[in-house]
Amino acid sequence: MRDLGVGFGYLVKGQKWVAKHGRWFGFGLLPGLVTLVLYAGALVGLGYGADDLAAWATPFADDWTSPWLDVLRGTLTALVFVFGLFLAVITFTAVTLLVGQPFYESLSEAVDRSEGGEVPESGLPLWRELWISARDSLRILLRVAFYGILLFACGFIPVVGQTVVPVVGFCVSGFFLTEELTSVALQRRGVEFKERLSLLRGRRTAVLGFGVPLTLAFLVPFVAVFLMPGAVAGATLMARDLRGETSDEDRDDTSPENRRHDGNLPPSGGDQGVHHLPH
Repeated sequence: MRDLGVGFGYLVKGQKWVAKHGRWFGFGLLPGLVTLVLYAGALVGLGYGADDLAAWATPFADDWTSPWLDVLRGTLTALVFVFGLFLAVITFTAVTLLVGQPFYESLSEAVDRSEGGEVPESGLPLWRELWISARDSLRILLRVAFYGILLFACGFIPVVGQTVVPVVGFCVSGFFLTEELTSVALQRRGVEFKERLSLLRGRRTAVLGFGVPLTLAFLVPFVAVFLMPGAVAGATLMARDLRGETSDEDRDDTSPENRRHDGNLPPSGGDQGVHHLPH
């Protein structure tokens, strides 16, 4: 449970980071605004056409009497829209990151720079970075589609479909959403797709603590746009943790002077026979 709080903490830290660096916040809003307009139109169209799709998919129920016909098609209509919303939440980040690759790459580098130490750079041309992002996003989309179809089918199971399935769906969304966001920082570090998944699976609870609240927040209109810059910043901080990288503050805490102060090293000079107890 502690790791759950750690993951959520990175989400909060990322939002605080962009709040302190207003220029980067405004810089990171642009790709999300473009993507939001596209997705809003798609979801409105799905909302109007979901009932027609449900009727087309269930011709065998045309002769059913009320209320069974309405219950079947009403449930199917809701599931179609939820499935579309599920895919929108996952693919929104992928499309936004693809549209805003140069923006978020620069933002992530700025976060690394503020933490001190080496600032990794991919060294690849922009077209190559876009190709890798698109390829990896497609891999994620295929996995999401698999889970989405499976959960969609499970949605017809009484009780379980209305309780367990939505919870599992949000967990799946949160995991892959975190993968997409951390890929900005990890791709600059030369971490390949399979290795990224292994890193995230090793800290699954922290990943869910970061991704699930963000997934829920992304369901609120316009919120995704305003949270994206901070989400990228927080994911960069999480990527540093996953890779075992330390900030300047962490290095200062473990410097010889601080360890001597904490009693872990003997003081320079003076009586070496005096031992300090750790605080």
